[in-house]
Amino acid sequence: MEARIRSVEDIFEDFKGRRAGIIKALTTDVEDFYSQCDPEKENLCLYGLPNEQWEVNLPVEEVPPELPEPVLGINFARDGMQEKDWLSLVAVHSDTWLLSLAFYFGARFGFDKTDRKRLFSMINELPTIFEVVTGAAKKQVKEKSSVSNNIGSKSKSHSKSRASKTQGIQSKALQSKDEDEGLEEQDDDEHGETLCGACGENYGTDEFWICCDICEKWFHGKCVKITPARAEHIKQYKCPSCSNKRAR
Repeated sequence: MEARIRSVEDIFEDFKGRRAGIIKALTTDVEDFYSQCDPEKENLCLYGLPNEQWEVNLPVEEVPPELPEPVLGINFARDGMQEKDWLSLVAVHSDTWLLSLAFYFGARFGFDKTDRKRLFSMINELPTIFEVVTGAAKKQVKEKSSVSNNIGSKSKSHSKSRASKTQGIQSKALQSKDEDEGLEEQDDDEHGETLCGACGENYGTDEFWICCDICEKWFHGKCVKITPARAEHIKQYKCPSCSNKRAR
C-alpha cells in the first residue's frame, strides 16, 4: 500500500477508505466492535483499513512503528463509562490517527505546502468520525438545509450584502458607471487586508466573498460552498462554525 501511494488523490482515497472502515465499526458493526474490545485483554487498537474494513488488534511490536499507530488501550475504558461516551472517545482518537497517518504519507512523499494544504482541504470537506458518531454531522446538514431554504425578501439596505465583493456591488442599480467604479475602489481598499475565516487567505479582487451575520467574518464563497446565486436567497447567513455552535 505504502509503495503505491504517491499523489494527494491517492492519500485521500486511503484516508477515505480507513475512515469508512472505522465509521462502520462504530455504527453498523458496533455490537461486534464492542464485543471484541474485551477489557480483560491486553492493549487493543482500532485499525481502519484502506479497503473500508476495520479490525481490533494488538499494536505492532516494532519500535518505532513503520506507520503511526492508533491510540492504545481502547478496551480498558469500555466498561468504565456509558457506551455512547466510550464510542465518542474512540471516534475522536480515530480522527487524530487518520490525520497523522495522512500527513505522515504527505511528509514521506515530499509534499510541498500547496499539496499539504490541498490534502487538508479535501479531508476537511468530510465530517469527522466524531461528528458522524455523535450525530453532529446530521445536525449540521439539517441546519444548512434550513438556511438555504429560508427564502425571503431581502432589504436593499442590508449591511451584509450578498453580492460579490469583487464586483463592488454596494450601490443601487441606477448608479452610474463612474459611481460603481468609485465604490469598487473604496471596497478594495477597505477589504484588502481581510482574511478568509476558513482558509486564512487574503481577499482577492476576482473572488466571491460572503459575510457571516453572526460572527461577521468574511469567507470565500468556494470555502463555504456558497455561490452568488444561492447567496441572493439567503436571508441570514451563518458560517459553518456558527452553525455548529447552534447545533450543539
